[in-house]
Amino acid sequence: MKIIVQNKKAVFDYDISQKIEAGIVLTGDEVKSLRAKRGSLNGSYAVVKDGELYLLNCNIPVYSHAYQKNEDAATRSRKLLLHRRELNKIIGQIAEKGMTIVPLKIYFNAKNLAKVELGIGRHRKATGKKQLLKERDIKRDTQRELKKYR
Repeated sequence: MKIIVQNKKAVFDYDISQKIEAGIVLTGDEVKSLRAKRGSLNGSYAVVKDGELYLLNCNIPVYSHAYQKNEDAATRSRKLLLHRRELNKIIGQIAEKGMTIVPLKIYFNAKNLAKVELGIGRHRKATGKKQLLKERDIKRDTQRELKKYR
């Protein structure tokens, strides 16, 4: 698995309860751009439209050697591929108040197909973020102390 783009901020901003792998519909130029490790998931999210799941605000820039350079295509909405059963399950989960679908990473799997890892979770409040940082600091300090006595 080759990770191309990772959304580290999403793991901090959201309390992820479940992760799901989905395929993504891309053009040839977008695939080449991803293979060159270009792209961004900052501010992107997934939404259900007409019984289909779409990825919005995902920035995959135009491939530099593309024949037709369409600048508007960089942030177009991209269809995500899921089985109907998985999609119905996701729709039921996000029907709860405050649940959102956030893309965590884009990668190529063993068969060299582009996949998106989606996280379903709630947005963390500022107090939750502070608590998380405090726990990380405590864990880091204890590891340092334990390392001294080994």
